[in-house]
Amino acid sequence: MEESHNNVVPVAPSETGSGQYGCSHYRRRCKIIAPCCNQIFDCRHCHNESQNSVQVDLANMHDIPRHDVKRVICSLCSTEQDVQQVCIQCGVCMGRYFCSKCKFFDDDVSKKQYHCDECGICRTGGEENFFHCKKCDCCYSSSMKDSHRCIEKAMHQNCPVCFEFLFDTTKDITVLPCGHTIHLGCVREMQKHCQYSCPVCSKSFCDMSRVWEKMDEELASTPMPEMFQNKMVWILCNDCGETSEVKFHIIAHKCLKCKSYNTRRTQAASAPCLSRMEEMVR
Repeated sequence: MEESHNNVVPVAPSETGSGQYGCSHYRRRCKIIAPCCNQIFDCRHCHNESQNSVQVDLANMHDIPRHDVKRVICSLCSTEQDVQQVCIQCGVCMGRYFCSKCKFFDDDVSKKQYHCDECGICRTGGEENFFHCKKCDCCYSSSMKDSHRCIEKAMHQNCPVCFEFLFDTTKDITVLPCGHTIHLGCVREMQKHCQYSCPVCSKSFCDMSRVWEKMDEELASTPMPEMFQNKMVWILCNDCGETSEVKFHIIAHKCLKCKSYNTRRTQAASAPCLSRMEEMVR
C-alpha cells in the first residue's frame, strides 16, 4: 500500500474559520452590536469610519464607547450573545486574543496584544517590552524608560500633523526628543518636505549639525550691505531656549549658545529662516 505524503491535521472545533473572518482592521470571528446606534459592525474602527464619514449628518456623527459593547454576533453561526470568547452555540473561539475589559477580539496573536490597566485599553508589542509612564499616562518602549522626557498626558492629544487622536490610534507613533508624540508616518512625511522641527514646540528633532555648517558657509559668502553691517537684533533659539543679541542677516541668525540656526527674531516681525534652510538640505 502506497504511503500518503499529504497529512491533514484536523482543526479543533474552536479554531474553525480562524483568520478567515473580520475586516481590514482585525481578524476575528464575530461582529459587534454598537450600543450607541444598535447597528452591526465588524469592529469599532469600522463603526467610527462609517458614522463619521462625510455622508453622515454632522449632528449624528459619533464614536462607539468601546467598553459599553454588550452584545456580539458569531460570524460562523450568526448567534447573537453576550460578549464572551467562545460562542455559546457552535463553540468556536471568536478571537484567539480576547479582552473582557475592552470587549476586544483578535485572531492575529502575532501582534502580542496585552491589556494595560493604567491606560485602560489593549496595546500591542508584548507587555514585557513596554512600561507605563504615570506622568505621560501612556505606555512607552522599555528602551525609553530612563531617557524619555516626560510631558503630562503626552498621547492624550491629536497628532499635530494629521489631527488624529493619538492615545488609541492603530498607527505607529514616535516620541520626539522634546517629548512630544506624533505619528511615525507623519514625521516621515515632514522629512520628505524638509521639515525637521517639532510642529508643537519647534525644537529640531534630528541632528542638524551638517546643515548648520552649510549655513555658516552661506552667511560667510553673503555679506550684508554696509548700512546693515552694524545692525543688531534679538533672537530666541527654538532648540535651547536661549535669547541672544546677534548681528542682523537677511538669511538667518545663529544662536550664540548652541550654534543652532533654528531661531526666530523676538523684537521685530520677520519670516523664519526655515525656508532658506529647506533649500540647503535638498
